[in-house]
Amino acid sequence: MEEMQTLFDHFNELMDKGAYIQLKQELNEENAADLAEYFEELSAEKQLFIFRLLTKDMAAEVFSYMDSDTQEHIVHSITDKEVRNIVDEMFLDDTVDFLEEAPANLVKKVLRNTDAETRALINRFLNYPENSAGSLMTIEFVKLRGGMTVDVAMKQIKRTGMDKETIYTCYVIDGQRKLIGVVPLRTLICAKDEELVQDLMEEDVVSVHTTDDQEEVAQIFKKYNWMALPVTDLENRLVGIITVDDIVDVIEQETTEDMEKMAALLPSDEEYLKTPVTKLARNRIVWLCVLMISGTLSSAIISGYDAILSQAVQLAAFIPVLTGTGGNAGSQTSATIIRGMSLGDIRPRDIFRVMGKEIQVGMICGVLLAALNFIKQTIFSPSTDIMVDLTVSVSMGFVVVVAKAMGCVLPIGAKVCKLDPAIMAGPLITTVVDAVALVIFFNVAQWLVL
Repeated sequence: MEEMQTLFDHFNELMDKGAYIQLKQELNEENAADLAEYFEELSAEKQLFIFRLLTKDMAAEVFSYMDSDTQEHIVHSITDKEVRNIVDEMFLDDTVDFLEEAPANLVKKVLRNTDAETRALINRFLNYPENSAGSLMTIEFVKLRGGMTVDVAMKQIKRTGMDKETIYTCYVIDGQRKLIGVVPLRTLICAKDEELVQDLMEEDVVSVHTTDDQEEVAQIFKKYNWMALPVTDLENRLVGIITVDDIVDVIEQETTEDMEKMAALLPSDEEYLKTPVTKLARNRIVWLCVLMISGTLSSAIISGYDAILSQAVQLAAFIPVLTGTGGNAGSQTSATIIRGMSLGDIRPRDIFRVMGKEIQVGMICGVLLAALNFIKQTIFSPSTDIMVDLTVSVSMGFVVVVAKAMGCVLPIGAKVCKLDPAIMAGPLITTVVDAVALVIFFNVAQWLVL
């Protein structure tokens, strides 16, 4: 970070001195992602000035890394010709990503400055379902015919490779554009010129359809550790590829979404500092209302056991400890299970194995917590009735076991019901466990104390 700031200060110094020729040279030799970060530190006027010092290909690459606000400012400020240059040099998937978030007037300006073919492609991509494989893919990839010799294939790659997003994996198609195999670039490089591509290709190809969910695509990337994945239509025709850089963004997006759901928030795609206060409140109030209403169940349970509390007033002091412990135990398990399901380690069919394991974990943790609580109460609260201490400790043991069981059953049950398991974590599972803990507590008290 310090090195970056030093570099940015150097650029600013050159700009202040008026050394524009040197500045232009150094900017165009820098990494595009780093330059995009530099733009965030500049004023609006300086952003436009620096952008115009970049070459066409560098400007397009830097633009693809910019945040949405900077992109909008640049497009608003530059000429139609400059917009056309950016679109021509950018990879199609980056253009689509920008247009998906851009306001309507910006979209019109960009589309107005593209040729008919590119405009048709962009519109086709924008019509794919949101968060689908089709919306993530790019059409800039290397496709070869099976009957090509290695020599012809290499000449084609050299001729068109600079315009492709990746050339490390080449895709083999037949006369109907159907995907029949893949061949790594290194295989072609090491093969003899006269060998045929179809003899070198791998026929067992894993692909996804344009309508497949992006989360499923991410799972395939994680499973196979690929750099790119082919995308086909319903007739198995090759229409594009998804590269790993797009999947990294998807994984980040899905992780953020799960974290928001686990914290009882409605997911949002906007950055925190750019999100209006009213929208933040709207994203939170829904679940707060749900949890408040569901929390009345605990109040109803306590009211139903007024007679027990009136006879053993000391029991009331231990309700927060008991419900808190149960909620923590359930949240631990649910977080573990949800993470396991997102990685593909746990499937719905594993429910009985998972439940058995969590019950065993709950029994171990429950016995240890119960014993620790009893010893703590005996030493630090000798005035408390020993039967009350025993009631709390026994209840705690049972509550932890039940909480662990519910912490695995509820997320898996949500998955079976086609719901997002993340909603069964955090505050929601805590609320459910609280109610169960109170029922266990009062029934044990009725047995031991009264």
